[in-house]
Amino acid sequence: MQASHLVSRFTVWDYVVFAGMLCVSAAIGIYYAVMGVRRKATTDDFLMGGRSMSVFPVALSILASFMSAITLLGTASEMYIYGTQYLLIIFSYCLVIPATAYLYMPIFYSLHVTSAYEYLELRFNHVIRAMGCITFSLQMLIYMAIVLYAPALALSQVTGISVWTSVLSIGIVCTFYTSIGGMKAVVWTDVFQICLMFGSMLMIAIRGAYDIGGMKVVFDRASDGNRIEFFNFSFDPTERHTVWGLVIGCFFTWMSVYAVSQAMVQRYLTVSTVKGARIAIWINLPGLAFLMMICALAGLVMYARYQDCDPLLTKKATAPDQLLPLYVMDILGSLHGIPGLFVSGIFSGALSTVSSGVNSLAAVTLEDIIKRYIKKDMSDRYSTNLTKMIAMSYGLIAIALVYGAQMMGNVLQAALAIFGIVGGPLLGVFTLGIFFPCANSIGAGVGTITSLVACFWIGFGAFAVKPAVRKAPVSVLGCIGDYLNATGQDINNITYPRPVDVAAVNKDILVVYRISYVWYSMIGCVLVVIVGLIVSLLTGYTRPSKVNPRTIHPIYNFLCGVMLPSSLHDKFMVKSADEYDVEHMIELGRSKNIPSEGKDNAGFASSDEKPRINGLVDKANGVAANGIVHRRSMPGVVASSPEMIAFRPVTNEYSPAPPTKTEAAHAYSSDALAMTSAKSAPPALDRRTAGAAATSSAEDVRKRRNVDSAGLSSAPSTGRDTHTKGESDDHDKTPMTTSKEHGSVDSPPSHSIHRSRRSGSSRREKHRRTRHSSSPDSRRRHSSPKREPAGDESATAF
Repeated sequence: MQASHLVSRFTVWDYVVFAGMLCVSAAIGIYYAVMGVRRKATTDDFLMGGRSMSVFPVALSILASFMSAITLLGTASEMYIYGTQYLLIIFSYCLVIPATAYLYMPIFYSLHVTSAYEYLELRFNHVIRAMGCITFSLQMLIYMAIVLYAPALALSQVTGISVWTSVLSIGIVCTFYTSIGGMKAVVWTDVFQICLMFGSMLMIAIRGAYDIGGMKVVFDRASDGNRIEFFNFSFDPTERHTVWGLVIGCFFTWMSVYAVSQAMVQRYLTVSTVKGARIAIWINLPGLAFLMMICALAGLVMYARYQDCDPLLTKKATAPDQLLPLYVMDILGSLHGIPGLFVSGIFSGALSTVSSGVNSLAAVTLEDIIKRYIKKDMSDRYSTNLTKMIAMSYGLIAIALVYGAQMMGNVLQAALAIFGIVGGPLLGVFTLGIFFPCANSIGAGVGTITSLVACFWIGFGAFAVKPAVRKAPVSVLGCIGDYLNATGQDINNITYPRPVDVAAVNKDILVVYRISYVWYSMIGCVLVVIVGLIVSLLTGYTRPSKVNPRTIHPIYNFLCGVMLPSSLHDKFMVKSADEYDVEHMIELGRSKNIPSEGKDNAGFASSDEKPRINGLVDKANGVAANGIVHRRSMPGVVASSPEMIAFRPVTNEYSPAPPTKTEAAHAYSSDALAMTSAKSAPPALDRRTAGAAATSSAEDVRKRRNVDSAGLSSAPSTGRDTHTKGESDDHDKTPMTTSKEHGSVDSPPSHSIHRSRRSGSSRREKHRRTRHSSSPDSRRRHSSPKREPAGDESATAF
């Protein structure tokens, strides 16, 4: 069936349907661009949708992002040429979805990042972050080129329009609405496009089965042609598809997509809660399974149609990915508008994937390269405009790379191979960081480079030598005339293609080049973890107690608690987030003075945060006085921000000398510090519970009380009212006031020292002092840079 004949069957109505799809996609982008201007949208709105999007559209966007034209065309042709073995990949989805929802996604969400590769700097260093960013960008650019080429090939088959005309039309429209509308435009166009994808494939499968005579006829013909195969349990990794390869190997392949890909992580973080993000991920499981089964059914219906007249042998189609467009025009070409709907569905798959890629590449470029290395401080308006220009540039680059995609052959295998070659090492470095606290940055870097080199060697070596693979039998007995015309043979001397002896053909090919593409990702991931751990041990592993606990999954501590004796817990277990924050504050205070103004001190404690602040103060006293806080007694509160606790002294003068342990304990006096979470406050703690958590035993309390009393007895008076012994129980009831103008928080003295600060002040005097401290005049006095006496130093190096 020649292109000229197909052009006559692609009617005006088909073009109208196809053009309508492109116009709707562009209109969604224009709408959100206008709304963004009216609402003065920020960079966070453009890249993250304001982190407040609804669950269901985000779930459909996740589904559409990598279920592209490659899935629609590639899965159908896979069923036609090789059989149904590939359908077992659905079982790998059943493992990928829960692993993503519970092991990886919560880590990114708790860190409140924009780029997934910010995690790599928090866990390792900026070099590993840059490596991750560059590797992802390479993977996504190649993948976008493939998904642009696949629908262009389909459109050229059914309309005769050249591939490059199709590529330009798709690429320009996609780049347009993505670069002006941002994440909200991408998500809502994905919702529209996934509906077209489901609708077009469902229509093809149902109408095709009806024309042939029902589903029973379809499966009977597929069975006769050896297309029904599910239980190949071979352990040979060189076999293209086996149960183990599709379940285990593809688990790693799709984990590299769903768990750590920027395009997916970025969508998870557009939802306002972790629970909502989990629901969005879980919705993908039935969606993925249903779409795969529809595409597989379309492939089987296609085989039942051409059982005795293979289009590839008769040259009606020149590539496997042209089979489905050919079939659509063959059975649905007489229905005006239906071929246009099919082409719209195929293009929708491409548009959704390319838009996701462009948006995610813009995010990592801005966050991981420009803001990190080139221009750290920029206005929000400048940042938003720059992001739009970056997105437009990536769209044009993807269009240019389509030329190389023409040499990839089978688009489904090519796409999955790219995921394995590049995605496997990326999955490995994230896995190394999240589950192995002992891994250091040297191990992560060496492991990633080693894995990338090995995967590129295996993958591109296989691409160069092209080992033979077993295919299901085909026939042309139902169209001998077409076959003779295609091959130029004489009717008296017909020769048919014979099955290839795969073992004989591949015996001289190096075994690593014969490894199935489904194993690439697992090889890459495992190499990073093994090499990374070995190098980390050889170069000085990271002590778990020194690792930021927010970058480690809690399952690590759980397993250590179950598998290791209690005597080894302190050595191998990661600290709680609160304990890590307190010790980090003390080390920071000893190393440098804390500025009174700046980014890290921009927030102030609310009334709801005061109990937690007092709790951290008490814990800090315990750390400073004892040098240790017992992990078992620490409440396991995890903050929702990756940044450390920020704190601000009341005055603007600081002590240049590092404090001793005793001085550190005194540093947390009632007016010394106001602490706040950098972005959102974690749950509040009870002051008595927090104070008790910092005290290892009653004996330690008595020892510290004696030391503090001796130290305070010789210190000059500060003029402040102190407590008598009889009022020690009332101390915790003292209200804590906040100076909103200057950000100071008046809190009672900490548990480690307040019992030593005794005098005869009455409750009425305390009430008067509290009221006085919150008055405007008092706040003006507090803003004075006058230095207080050294005996009650309220502005230490902390």
